[in-house]
Amino acid sequence: MTVPARLPASVPAALFCLVAFGVACTPVLSNPARAQNLGDPALPGGSTTVTGVDGRNVFMHQSANMSFEKRLDFKLGEALFQRLWVTAPTRTKAADGLGPLFNSRACSGCHIRNGRGHPVDENNDEAGATSMLLRLSIPPQTPDQLRDHLDGKLANIPDPVYGGQFQDFSVPGIEAEGRVKVSYQTSEVTLNGGETVELRKPAYEMTNLAYGPLHPDVMVSARLAPPMIGLGLLEAIPDSTLMAASDPQDEDGDGISGRLNRVWDIAKGEIAIGRFGWKAGMPSLDQQNQNAFQFDIGLSTPLYPDGSGDCTEAQTACINAPNGNDAEFDGLEVHSVMTELVLYYTRNIAPPARRNARDADVLAGAEIFEAIGCASCHTPRYELPERADMPEQSGQVIWPYSDLLLHDMGNDLADHRPEAQASGREWRTPPLWGIGRAQEIDPRARFLHDGRARTLLEAILWHGGEAENARNAVTKMPPSERSQLLAFLKSL
Repeated sequence: MTVPARLPASVPAALFCLVAFGVACTPVLSNPARAQNLGDPALPGGSTTVTGVDGRNVFMHQSANMSFEKRLDFKLGEALFQRLWVTAPTRTKAADGLGPLFNSRACSGCHIRNGRGHPVDENNDEAGATSMLLRLSIPPQTPDQLRDHLDGKLANIPDPVYGGQFQDFSVPGIEAEGRVKVSYQTSEVTLNGGETVELRKPAYEMTNLAYGPLHPDVMVSARLAPPMIGLGLLEAIPDSTLMAASDPQDEDGDGISGRLNRVWDIAKGEIAIGRFGWKAGMPSLDQQNQNAFQFDIGLSTPLYPDGSGDCTEAQTACINAPNGNDAEFDGLEVHSVMTELVLYYTRNIAPPARRNARDADVLAGAEIFEAIGCASCHTPRYELPERADMPEQSGQVIWPYSDLLLHDMGNDLADHRPEAQASGREWRTPPLWGIGRAQEIDPRARFLHDGRARTLLEAILWHGGEAENARNAVTKMPPSERSQLLAFLKSL
């Protein structure tokens, strides 16, 4: 096997065959003791990987190395993740406080079987945006807002009437903010060999606005619910590793200038590195979870204690509606015991073992993936440090295929909506593990941040900016090589 001359910076040359292709090589290791911790790319989550499972529930399993004693915590967290919240006030105080405005009644309503979401049905907008949402913001209006936004303390300035997120569902007696409609503009790309691929660019419209017009300068970004596997493993990647990989000025001259987003960590009260969300807008999994409780379901949490959720002062009926904040639960709807259980659950949703990882076409596709530069952003492998506070994730060798950094993806994918220090053209590299299972879990699942891509090939063809050369290589390669590349991606 010929090893390409250019290797990802995070991968020692001696390990390259194993990292990229999943097959053993016979180089001499500079430190033979490390041979015990090379990992197996067929087990993307290391010892957390769940094996011997398949089907629609393949993302529904706990870390395989979880102790028996901790499985109850996982199951309790799962129950809270799947809980259908109800309108306050009710006799079931531990489950009330929904809304008043919301996008879903449960975490699992967006993350269907812990997989990725699907966009609005263009033929049935009455169904609502059940596993995607529209983020809203406006440019800074005051010098203080501009300073805080540039410093990372204020990720976005919400629409003064509709808030930071458009909610198309509501509790009885409160009007939903409106409906979401989508339409598509199509174009065709012709590939080497004569194959044509139709691409669809979505346009979103908010109709039946219940609270008057949106701000004239409102910026809108559609966001698909991402898959939930391996999040604790991503959280365990050290900040120092992400900082070392960041190359905002492209000092190595490879055309890739990944950079960090720096965001406000509410719990710590300081700026921190962002790593979760489509634009790396959240510094921790706990804050990501609690943000979703507040804005997606309308529930108060320790980090977001407002019982009215995303209601604004302009929505008086919403602000004045009953909420589920209760002294028995620390004056909240989702108190700290609940958020800790949900955190443990979301940290320990296991990546499944890869299928066909050593098939000839898959191995050839992995070589193509590296050769055309995909691994420059989709970093294959990490060695996690030992961590007493995260025993399942501690010391694992993982294969997420992401650098968790921001990259300019070109104008065609731009949402033109900054988030913290991310520009409107930048997106965090999404992990690829489990991507080949997406439509097995839910046939409606789609790809990219707004679900415009129906297939993995479509997703590749939308890549621009820093990924333009890799995309062009895919359009020009022989059909047999393109098939091998897709076989590799589907094996992940």
